Amino acid sequence: MTKVRQILDRKGSQEVESIRPTNTLAEAAARLSERKIGCLLVLDEKGAMVGILSERDIVRLVGREGADRLKDPVSTAMTAKVQSCAFNDDAIQVLSRMTKGRFRHMPVIEGGELVGLVSIGDAVIARIEALQLENEALADLIRSASA
Repeated sequence: MTKVRQILDRKGSQEVESIRPTNTLAEAAARLSERKIGCLLVLDEKGAMVGILSERDIVRLVGREGADRLKDPVSTAMTAKVQSCAFNDDAIQVLSRMTKGRFRHMPVIEGGELVGLVSIGDAVIARIEALQLENEALADLIRSASA
């Protein structure tokens, strides 16, 4: 089984973009666009994670209440109860949690510290790669049994 650590190793950089809860939603939207990413972790002045803000959070709020809400602080639209995972969690379990919870990003916490971020795309790619390896192994087994 593929582990979260393997996904992060494949990604290379474990750098996670963040923003403060007092920044405006317009600033968050600009950063998401500039970095071509789907979410920002919301960190307080001490660097502790207090939430997560996705592009979907901003779109839903603006769609419901109008563009004037872009002046509001990030804290008004962020998700405060953030689900996280750890290095040794199975990628398929992480994928399942994201699918059931209908969110696309999950911080990776190890020893109480933020060590990375896994997206649903990362988890899907890991699952596809694992299935391809399993299929190849089965095909090799069938070929050797037929020989």
